[in-house]
Amino acid sequence: MTLSLSKIWNSKFVQLVVSQWFFIALVCFIVLARFVPNFARQGGLVKAEYTIEYGAVALIFLQNGLSMSTKKLCVYLSNWRAHIVILLMSFLITSSIIFGFCCAIQRSGNSNIDEWLLVGLILTAASPTTVASNVVMTQEAKGNDLLCLCEVFIGNFLGGFITPAIVQMYLSTSLFAFGNPSNGSSVRTVYANVMKQIGLSVLVPLFVGQLAQNLFPKQVSWALKALRMNKVGSVCLLLVMFSSFSTAFYQHAFTSVPGICIVFVVLFNLGIYLFFSVLCFVCARPWIILRLFPEEPSESSSKPYIIGYRLLRPFYYNKKDTVAILFCGPAKTAALGVSLISSQYGSDFPQLGKLLVPLVLYQSEQVVTAKLLVPWVRRWAAEENDQASGCESDLEQVSSTKSGEHVDGTDSYERAGATSENATTGINVQDTRQDV
Repeated sequence: MTLSLSKIWNSKFVQLVVSQWFFIALVCFIVLARFVPNFARQGGLVKAEYTIEYGAVALIFLQNGLSMSTKKLCVYLSNWRAHIVILLMSFLITSSIIFGFCCAIQRSGNSNIDEWLLVGLILTAASPTTVASNVVMTQEAKGNDLLCLCEVFIGNFLGGFITPAIVQMYLSTSLFAFGNPSNGSSVRTVYANVMKQIGLSVLVPLFVGQLAQNLFPKQVSWALKALRMNKVGSVCLLLVMFSSFSTAFYQHAFTSVPGICIVFVVLFNLGIYLFFSVLCFVCARPWIILRLFPEEPSESSSKPYIIGYRLLRPFYYNKKDTVAILFCGPAKTAALGVSLISSQYGSDFPQLGKLLVPLVLYQSEQVVTAKLLVPWVRRWAAEENDQASGCESDLEQVSSTKSGEHVDGTDSYERAGATSENATTGINVQDTRQDV
């Protein structure tokens, strides 16, 4: 009997199912949301606005708080250069590009594309980065999950203020004046909802996790391994998507527009996500900076070179930071996005279902696409040269902190001399990273 079970478990079919469990579970949840939408919708049977949007997201950040170093978290919270890049990408660049596309489509006069779907695309583009999926994907790709966690907090905190302003700016134009939410009181409601969401689902579990980690380090380390907490994030992410699809199906979002519109939104979302991912990679590792400042300044370097190196070279990020930027920049939240849209237009707005279609589809497509990209990104980020540069970057941060200065993690894997020096002195990269 034991041999039979072992043979079944090791069969190709079972191993395929196990390796692709996330996508199989996602399909099952979408089918379940289609036929029983009242179960996990907002205000539904399980009160998903509390049990999932707060409970499931809180579990993700509790796990992060239990596993992340407090000192490193504080260091990356002050990495203002990375924050600027991701915030500009998340709020301004993505929204302006999508607004340009929507204006072109609207001016074309194509009657097959519902104009409220275009408003929904603009609302999606103005939303902050997602609360959960980018953290999960960055962890799986072995990127800088500490930096990603900081971006989630900063992006969603500012999103409550920035998103309504961006929406008002874009929808005040004559092309989309019909979709402008005019009730000013809704802005205060948005602020209250966002602050409550961030406080209860991000800050409180993160603080509890950090407190438990510092007070009971051995017990926390055992619990993380014994309970397989690394899988909790993916399961909770599936629950968040389940709730979003349930809400959309309950509001007849997918049946209120023609099928050709759904196909258009799916293809548009996929193309724009891939485009933004490439754009984020280019912004995180701009070739021109490496060309202008190929090596560290020396005594013979000119003063403009030294000043330019210190100002611009930190904007060329190492691979771990690049992974975080890659997953944070193009991502959009549905957990907060649904609340942002509902608060501005009202839960009884007749076109609410159409407005939610682009956001819900974008969330699912970004998760599936990012999940497919994770293996490639993980292999790229795990190269030996980058491990050495990460070690050197961490050592630089420690020495800078001791001297009262802060140096952002720049990519220094090209510095062959420093890398070879570390190798000859016998420094263990992994141990050094843990010590740092």
